[in-house]
Amino acid sequence: MIDLHSLLPGTVAAVRLAAEPVMARFQTRQTVWDKDAERSVTGPSAGNPLSEADLLADEVLHQELTALLPGSGWLSEETVDSPDRLQRAATWVVDPIDGTREYVDGVPEFAISVGLSIDGEVALAVLLNPAKEELYTAVRGAGARRDGEVLTASTRTDLTGAVLLASNTEMKRGEFAIFEDRMTLRPVGSTAYKLALLASGEGDVYFTRKPRNEWDVAAGILLCREAGAAVTDLGGSPHTFNRPDPLCRGVVSASTGLHAEVMSLIGEVGTLE
Repeated sequence: MIDLHSLLPGTVAAVRLAAEPVMARFQTRQTVWDKDAERSVTGPSAGNPLSEADLLADEVLHQELTALLPGSGWLSEETVDSPDRLQRAATWVVDPIDGTREYVDGVPEFAISVGLSIDGEVALAVLLNPAKEELYTAVRGAGARRDGEVLTASTRTDLTGAVLLASNTEMKRGEFAIFEDRMTLRPVGSTAYKLALLASGEGDVYFTRKPRNEWDVAAGILLCREAGAAVTDLGGSPHTFNRPDPLCRGVVSASTGLHAEVMSLIGEVGTLE
């Protein structure tokens, strides 16, 4: 059995160590590639950016976390996937910088996101926004915390005027315009950070009608669950992790009093899968 409470301090230490190269390069010049252009150097205008800091943070996290839990598997956005993780009961699910677009643009709405999947369910989460010095943690069955303070998700039951934490990119494409007459839209960068804010009660609803990778959502989903929010995929099913295909069928997270109504609303307008 893995003692999750004993594992938490070492996981936090690893995330803080990974934050050092991230913050050393924040709002400074660094090499940025575009993943959609075979990593050719493009600078901050990259459509799907990858920064030096992403790679350095990934290296730190891989080294520290796999040493912290010997025999664990590894799934990260910035590491070539290996099928041997599927044979591991415990696998780290990591995004070294979720919200790289915001990061390279100098916007403090990104996060280092680490979840530990045990037998397909995230059991431990550490999420850090180093630009705002906000640390979110959760252990399955033991609640979620920000900087040590217990988090409680929204208990709102009225969808009209509810705060919808919305993707900056998806808003710019007009994908949330259809919801503006029902909810108050608050644009936020990183998916992981939006889920952390929802767990904190700083929003009532978050959803994306598009697929997301496991590393985008693993830590945030546990934070939301432990804070008391309802979280499912677009089909209404709970998420599972460390699957052969790490692409999830979206995320819908909301107060327990709003989740069913949000699902119905998405059903009316359709998904973007």
